[in-house]
Amino acid sequence: MQKHSLPIVAVLVSLSSITAFGAAVDTPETRRKEAERYLQATPPKAMFEDMADKMAGNVPADQREQFKQMMTSNLDIVALTKAMTDAMVKHFTTEELKALADFYGSPVGKSAMHKFGAYMADIMPAIQSEMMKAQSKAGEGATKP
Repeated sequence: MQKHSLPIVAVLVSLSSITAFGAAVDTPETRRKEAERYLQATPPKAMFEDMADKMAGNVPADQREQFKQMMTSNLDIVALTKAMTDAMVKHFTTEELKALADFYGSPVGKSAMHKFGAYMADIMPAIQSEMMKAQSKAGEGATKP
């Protein structure tokens, strides 16, 4: 009987090792590592520059360069990157951050990210308009008895 139980124990030990190592450990350290990997795939500086460039299309032509300069030159990328990393560590699991880093590090993810600035530029006027409408409605409600 013991001859047959040894291979079964070996298989069970192997399976438990695969399960233990197959799942990502979720600690602040593993989250930070994956968040940093994600930010390498989607560098914040490039993202902000691209977004400013695309958003400048909504600004009068003679003010575009000034707008892009204002949106990018005074940004503390180091502070923003730290804030982004800290927020990702706080809100996402290691597995989620790994999936984001994997996706945005892939060719299709890079392509999607490259289009994100144009997407934001397209929707920003609508967002601003809707926010102004909401603010106006809120102001109207405050003046009513």
